[in-house]
Amino acid sequence: MLVDTAPDRSAIDWTPKARAVLAAASELFYAHGIHAVGVEAIAERAGVTKKTLYDRFGSKERLVVEYLGARDRRWRELLADRLAAAGPGAAQQLDAVLAASQEWSLAEGFHGCAMVNAHAEIGDPADPAHGVIVEQKRWMLRLFQRIAASSGAPQPDHLAQALHLLHEGTLVSHGIGVPGDAFERAREAALSLLGAARSSPGPA
Repeated sequence: MLVDTAPDRSAIDWTPKARAVLAAASELFYAHGIHAVGVEAIAERAGVTKKTLYDRFGSKERLVVEYLGARDRRWRELLADRLAAAGPGAAQQLDAVLAASQEWSLAEGFHGCAMVNAHAEIGDPADPAHGVIVEQKRWMLRLFQRIAASSGAPQPDHLAQALHLLHEGTLVSHGIGVPGDAFERAREAALSLLGAARSSPGPA
């Protein structure tokens, strides 16, 4: 199954200092929240001046967009690798998605989903970062739609929506730590949903 890549946000001149700024911002935003972290703290962590930060990114808002976009790209790359290694069947692909989410969350998601966390702070639909967040979630829904469509379930849209809701709830539960085995339970539930959907009668 092909997984489309995240939008290219390469207009920035990615000098070593720009990469250091993004790395610092990514660490601080995820650990402490977007509003709690100022450009002074980011510049200090990156070892650059505020002027250099603004020269490279123009604004904190653009830096937030780059932070979210970079996480999205890394996630899609991991997921593409795991899906390519899995078998082609819908159950295999679905299990690969949940396994990849667990792998990602254990390595990079100890504070929960960065997109969900950012959405809690960025409620304005006009904010460029809001668009990154919403598109990432829509992209995940489209992935579940492709898996559901390949499964032979008579109502694939209903299945895809249920899988998406299960996945998103699992990300939140993992971030909270309740239950402690959220991804294991989610993988069982997702495969059960898939099996039930395949055997259910089609629309009247």
